[in-house]
Amino acid sequence: MTGRLIVQNIYTAYDRADVLSGLSIEVVPGSITCILGSNGAGKSTLIRSILRLTPPRAGSIAFDGTTLDHLQTHEIIGLGIACIPEGRRIFAKMTVEENLRVGAYLNGSEKAIRTQLDKVYETFPRLKERARQLAGTMSGGELLIIDEPSLGLSPLFVQENFNVIRRISETGVTVLLVEQNVNQTLAISHYGYVLSQGQIVVHGTPEVLAADAEVQRAYFGGTQ
Repeated sequence: MTGRLIVQNIYTAYDRADVLSGLSIEVVPGSITCILGSNGAGKSTLIRSILRLTPPRAGSIAFDGTTLDHLQTHEIIGLGIACIPEGRRIFAKMTVEENLRVGAYLNGSEKAIRTQLDKVYETFPRLKERARQLAGTMSGGELLIIDEPSLGLSPLFVQENFNVIRRISETGVTVLLVEQNVNQTLAISHYGYVLSQGQIVVHGTPEVLAADAEVQRAYFGGTQ
């Protein structure tokens, strides 16, 4: 099974200030691996490092045995890494289907793109209903990076989003889920890391994370 991501001892900085300091994680193929952390912990910087939007100044990142350290972002995406950014960043003046086609442009042929669109519409029936609607008027691969899917959504839609993520994982897609919603995240994840001030402070199974004293203090308001 493909989709193994290995991040080894990376340091990523903006100007001279390190945001990630010696960070290492591994994403196992076919799993949902979560990154938990508060605002400013370095979660978005980790995603930017993987995609080389903000290249690490030290350390190494590899995907399925291919080192990403000297690749361009579009080459990394071409290896099978996709990202759903936080904040629902879309092309507001394009239709829903036009937005989806932008995300599928590396598939090449119209037949391949149509196959991918059909899969998306099967998973998200409401998108098919609104394929011709301007995306800006709507409310809220192998490795899929999802950044803060619960951001700005009502509890009902948060639950629906996490159910969809679980279903995507069940098709064999490896998922790296970056979130602050600890309860929903741990409920669907196989393994997780807690990020604080640019470093991994705790990692383990959902059961281990939920029982950890530091996680209890940060997310549940106390210890067991």
